[in-house]
Amino acid sequence: MEATPMQWSDLIALGPAGATALGALGILLLSVLLAPRTPERSPGAPGARVSRSSKGSGEDELARMRVNLLLAGLATASLALAGGFAFSRLMSQPAPSPLSPMLALDGLAALSILVVGLAAVLVIWLSTSRLTAIRIPYGEYYALVLLGLAGSFAALQAENVIVLFLGLELMSVATTILTAAERGKKHGLEAALKAFLSNALSSALLLLGIILLFGATGHFDYPGLRDTLDPARGLDLAGLALIFAGLAMKLALVPFHQWLPDVQEGTSTSVAAFVSTCVVITVTLAWLRLVLHGLPDLHALLSPVFAGLGVASIVLANLMALVQRNVKRMLGWLVIAQAGTWILAFCVGDETAFGAMIFYLVAYALVMLGAFGVVMTLKGGGRELERLEHFAGIAESRKGLAAIMTLFMLAVAGVPGTVGFWARWHLVGALVAGGELVLAVIAVLGSVVSLYICMQVPVMMYMRETLEEEVTESATNELLVLLLCAGIVIGLGFWPDPLLPGWGMGLLDFFESSVGSSVR
Repeated sequence: MEATPMQWSDLIALGPAGATALGALGILLLSVLLAPRTPERSPGAPGARVSRSSKGSGEDELARMRVNLLLAGLATASLALAGGFAFSRLMSQPAPSPLSPMLALDGLAALSILVVGLAAVLVIWLSTSRLTAIRIPYGEYYALVLLGLAGSFAALQAENVIVLFLGLELMSVATTILTAAERGKKHGLEAALKAFLSNALSSALLLLGIILLFGATGHFDYPGLRDTLDPARGLDLAGLALIFAGLAMKLALVPFHQWLPDVQEGTSTSVAAFVSTCVVITVTLAWLRLVLHGLPDLHALLSPVFAGLGVASIVLANLMALVQRNVKRMLGWLVIAQAGTWILAFCVGDETAFGAMIFYLVAYALVMLGAFGVVMTLKGGGRELERLEHFAGIAESRKGLAAIMTLFMLAVAGVPGTVGFWARWHLVGALVAGGELVLAVIAVLGSVVSLYICMQVPVMMYMRETLEEEVTESATNELLVLLLCAGIVIGLGFWPDPLLPGWGMGLLDFFESSVGSSVR
């Protein structure tokens, strides 16, 4: 059989993952060439080195900061290039190329890459000051983030279950290494071990499910699965169940959930923000692509599965979040509850529901990045203050930070005037329109419980006496990211469906059309 020549559209499809992978390699090379090569360990640590003079120490600190900002800028440029490929495809919206059986850059893939890439840029600039404080090698950190995003982009473009597996595996390996980056942190190694074991088990489930599906259908590609998968055969059902179990574990849905709060508490807050946004959104949108392209005729079979996963996650995660005293751990449980809410869109299965789910993901990314960013910004004595008691009375000394954190907590709970309210409104509306009234009521009740959970933080900040804790000032880049997230949360809260210039449609219509264009 004569080989088909590669077309320009095929090269464009490789652009997002290729740009981030090349950016990671470039950052590793520059981090080797630029001085200082190894961050100076903090005093008292094993093998710590004492600086020769305060002047020399100050110069070294300035040099490290410059290297940090340079590498962060290069990581941002790499993501901007990847986003440029995706944005150009959104502007043109061509039909999916039949010459790209492994990867496709259609409307859904391009939109997914833009959402994850923008969240990653915010994570990077939230992390710069924290990396300087804890002496993590900058080049390794940014390279691992970009390599994880290269796997993420590949999974978001996958038209083949092997590509889906490899993309998610690359993202998981990079994330697992990142969880152990802050070695001196309490429970850090435990968090890294749990991340490793959960990712290994979920990957094994995925791979075994893929093998069973191939044995039953003879296909790895989504179109082949769509045409040959027969739910009446036991082997097909077993393979599908294992794949869904693996994806549910990577998304931390109940009953595959316990690893996420433990990892969030034990790892660095910047990595917790990356996992809660980029990783969680990637798994959700890759799952959406698999359902739309590979399993479009199995809605009646899959709807009860998604309903069970969603309802169990909403109920259990909200109940567990009620008793948490560590803010990062509480946010970890809220991540599970939020994922259980938006996963209910699969029970409806139309463009309106999936458009509402993508809007929910955008709102969720902004709110969670803001909440983790405040935790990252609130530092005392060179360490993060993550216990709920550490927030007591900070409204007296850090009025702006307390107001921003209150805004993000209200948005998580879906209070009117924030983007979180409209995210839940559109999703519940899609559930009602799809006839899923019981699921809509459960989603609303989950929001009510979340409000009680989230209000614990503002109550602590405004109605409790302050602790005797030294609190340092926030870095400029941290405040800029927080203000940007807060501004968009308020802006979309009052104008949830802005008209997009150049497209002639509102934001929700744009999300729905991007989903629809990828399956026509």
